[in-house]
Formats: sequence, C-alpha cells, structure tokens
Amino acid sequence: MEQLTGKERMSRILRREPADRVGLYEHFWNDTYAEWVSNQGCPGDFTAEFGFDMVECWPTNFTARIDFQPVKISEDEDTATYLDGNWATLRRHKKHDSTPEHIGFGIDSREKWEELVKPLITNEADLERRINFEAYRQTKKYAEERQLFFVWSGTNVFELMHPLVGHEELLAAMIYDPDWVIDMAQTYAEMTVKAQKLLFEREGKPDGIWYYEDMGYKGAPFMSPAFYDKFLYPAHKYTFDFAKSLDLPVIVHSCGFVEPLVDGLLRAGMDMLQVIEVKAGMDLLRLYEKYGKRLSFMGGIDVRVLYSNDKKLIDEELEKKIPVVKQGYGYAVHSDHSIPKTVNYETYKYFVKKALELGRYD
Repeated sequence: MEQLTGKERMSRILRREPADRVGLYEHFWNDTYAEWVSNQGCPGDFTAEFGFDMVECWPTNFTARIDFQPVKISEDEDTATYLDGNWATLRRHKKHDSTPEHIGFGIDSREKWEELVKPLITNEADLERRINFEAYRQTKKYAEERQLFFVWSGTNVFELMHPLVGHEELLAAMIYDPDWVIDMAQTYAEMTVKAQKLLFEREGKPDGIWYYEDMGYKGAPFMSPAFYDKFLYPAHKYTFDFAKSLDLPVIVHSCGFVEPLVDGLLRAGMDMLQVIEVKAGMDLLRLYEKYGKRLSFMGGIDVRVLYSNDKKLIDEELEKKIPVVKQGYGYAVHSDHSIPKTVNYETYKYFVKKALELGRYD
C-alpha cells in the first residue's frame, strides 16, 4: 500500500480498515517541552518532528465564571493554592506539572448548583464567549495544510462535574440526590452540543471528536457499570449521537481502570479508547482480545518503561504488544499517559522509530 496521509491513516484506523502502518500521536507535560527544546535540541513543533498523524484543538470553556481570574490563597516553597472560577480550591505544584490536589469545593448542594452555576452554564448569550473560534480556525488550517487528522477535543460530563463539586460529593450524590447528578450531566451535555453546533456551523466540522473523561483510578472505575448506565450513559449517548449525526468518529480518553465501563461506552457510540493506563490495571492485549473487532485503541504502552531510558526495555514492551494489536488495523501508538521530562528526547525518538518499524503493514 502506498503511504497514506495522517488524515487518511487515522480515518482508516478508527474504522479498523487496512492502512500502511499503525497511527501515531502523543501527549507531553508542559515541562517536557521546556526541557527538550531548551536543553536537548528538540525542535518546537513536536507534531512535525515526530510525524504525528493528528492534531487536536480544545476550544470550549465551561468553567462556571468564565471571566473569573484565579485567586492565590496561599503558597509555600513547592505549591500554590488557588480559588478558581468553579468556586473550587486547588493546590498545584510550582516546580513540575501534575494533577492538582483537591482542597475544597464551594458547590456542594443542588441548591448552590441551581442558584449559582446552572444559570451561568445555560446562558446562551455567553455561549460565544465560551468558544475560542480563532484557535479552532488556526488548528484546523494547520491540519488541512499538512493533511493531518483534526479533532475537536474537550471534556464530557463526568470531567465537567467533578471539577465543580469534587469526586466525593459527586459520587455520594449519585446515592443521596441522584436527580441532581442527572440534571448536571444533561445540562453539560446539552450545552456541549450547542457549543459544537455553533462552532461547526461557523468554522466547519472536524474529522473527529475526542472526549476526555477520567472515570477510573487504580484497579477500579469511580462507579459501577449500573451507575454508569444511570448517570453517564444518557449524556454520553446524547453527545456521541451528535457526533455520529455528522459522521464523526468518537475517541474517548480515560485515565484509570475503566475496563468494566467499556461495554457501556461502546453502546453509547465510542469508536476508540485511549489511554489504557497500565499502572491502573488496564491491559492492552486483554482489551484487544475482547474488543478488537469492535473497538480501536490508542495507548497502552507503559510510560514507566520510557522513564528508564533503556532501549532494551522499550524494545521488549513494544515487541510484546504492537505485533498483536496491529492485526486488526485499529491501533495508534501512544504512551499510557503523558510523557514527562524524565524521558530523554533521544529516548522518545527511538521509541517512535521502533514502534513504527513494528507497526508497518508490509
């Protein structure tokens, strides 16, 4: 087969149709960019440098108070604590990128949601201000000029609710006030689709939709499949159905162990699962064996192997997985999380070269 463009390749991989090689994409922590570009000689455009097949744009902002500037409450040598536009208090590391520590959440009841947040989220007069049209336009142009697969990226409802009320409150409310959770999920789903409609009508549709939805932790999802069906499935179906109405495939990112939720996500319309986090208990080969005829995959390569900067260990990880999962044509290479600065630039170049050698369809 002749060499495909990134757009052609990813389109085929998402449909599990024959391609010239497996796909390629990656995420990096911000301080990895700084380290590699400043100190290790890496060019600034990682997409071009590594030959990624796709680009994404995250153009919407559903923070409740969109004009609110975070207020620093306290800091020490290593961290700073802020109050954000969702009335949430979060502690962030100053010396490296990481997920923020949850300190407190001001929206802790249905009454506060209905009084403070819902009127802001559903105010259609502000909807345009929640969309970065220019960023979408420029990224779409970049992709078209290079024939890359272009995706709209953003959070779905679980990843919009928990930054507002916190994981503990959200999960407890599924038991003590289920109607509140259902209302939040449907509100965010409807406003997400309204924002997409407005954006796509004005700037044109993307090649795919990528939802970020971290629904698991180590060894388990945050909810049972039954609770997924009750609280998240209707909102996922609503948002995924809109994508499918435009003939757009749906990629779902979730950190953590989410294998028990895969059946529900497939029923909702998911086409590809990403990131398949090994240290949380996810197993790319097991998932491929179970779902490979119905689902495409991106990720599942243990990033801790890359931490070692040991080429032999990288070879072993890739040789164990890629020859198997490439068989169904539905696989794109990606680590099982994001690449930290502890991974050397030369190590990552080797990783890409080896992965694509193994991933060719000769």
